[in-house]
Amino acid sequence: MTSPTVRIGAVAGTAIFFLSLATISAATTDVIFSCEEDEGEYADTDLETDSAGNIYGTTVLGGDFGGGTVFQLRPTPDGWVHTVLYSFTGGADGGEPYKGVTLDREGSLYGTAVTGGSGNCEGGCGVVYKLTKSAQTWSQTVIHAFTGGNDGSGPGARVTVDQSGNVYGMTPTGGAYGLGTIYKIHGAPHGDWAFSVIHTFTGGADGGTGSAGRMVLRRGRLYGAATAGGTYGSGVVFELAKTGVGEWDFRALYSFQGQPDGSFPYGALLFDASGNIYGTTYYGGTNGIGAVYKLSPRPVGEWEENVIYSFQGGTDGNSPISNLVFDVAGNLYGTTSEGGLGRGTIFELSPIGGGQWTETVVHLFQGPPDGAFAYNGMVVDQFGNFYGATVHGGENDDGCVYKFTP
Repeated sequence: MTSPTVRIGAVAGTAIFFLSLATISAATTDVIFSCEEDEGEYADTDLETDSAGNIYGTTVLGGDFGGGTVFQLRPTPDGWVHTVLYSFTGGADGGEPYKGVTLDREGSLYGTAVTGGSGNCEGGCGVVYKLTKSAQTWSQTVIHAFTGGNDGSGPGARVTVDQSGNVYGMTPTGGAYGLGTIYKIHGAPHGDWAFSVIHTFTGGADGGTGSAGRMVLRRGRLYGAATAGGTYGSGVVFELAKTGVGEWDFRALYSFQGQPDGSFPYGALLFDASGNIYGTTYYGGTNGIGAVYKLSPRPVGEWEENVIYSFQGGTDGNSPISNLVFDVAGNLYGTTSEGGLGRGTIFELSPIGGGQWTETVVHLFQGPPDGAFAYNGMVVDQFGNFYGATVHGGENDDGCVYKFTP
């Protein structure tokens, strides 16, 4: 168990306005928390929000033992109260927790750590963990420690939790072919956890090295991306459907073909109301520096894919790692890890009819005290607020959390 540590950070008062490639955007971006080494640094994290407006995330480094943290940001009239919920030791409990945490229906948090735990990997093969709150204290339980064998190793992706409390995730390495796994951890009423591999990546048509994006659970099926492999070696988007007790059927929905198509899909997927999928690729596109794509279902065969934007390599940014989010008007928002002023961007894509989209840069990250290098996309809370994190920038250049207002 660990006692939370708390600090209050006021919202930065200066709203920043930028000239886009085509129009002037009235969007604002405010840093609401700047990381410091003692309480966590390098915020390579997706963010999670709850019904009270609290924000949850992870830092890869820092904390009491230098192994990273899980944190909460709570809104108050005087700013945001930052609380370290757990500090990793880098030992049996894990270390270097990438990509954030996922809330279950009971308010518990689940996540992964790339190192620590056990196994034959240097520094440990990583863990899946659960954080449970009792009174004001959060306790951590390792629900699976990877061995580096058939179960996988180095889990750096955020997990998915279903309504029954089962946990799903991916590893980028390990497994029977050394190219990663997709796993399920079945929760039991008395705290016993049963781990099973539901797909082992071969590096062939099914892909290899599962992405860092959280898989989407939709209508009982899992959807995700593998960054490599596939028919053309540029990654795949896949679907897993349950066929029986412990059995899952894997189907590649689309195999990326490389430039001018997308390549290396690293972030999570986004569904619209019609069942289309949107995402980003780190490479590929017309200029080979990243793209945004749309997948539309077909009755038979692979889905139809369209690259709806190719990054140009100028102020629009390049190398997106992020997921995408919609606003209420149907516009898409995402981030690039590089480009712009050299520290990444927030971009907007607006549909203009006929399957065409127009791109607008709505924020250019500038570095301290602004954010820098957005390795993750944003989350939209129930109030319509957008939040994201950057691995550098903020007051101390140790990373930050920001609020974006379209």
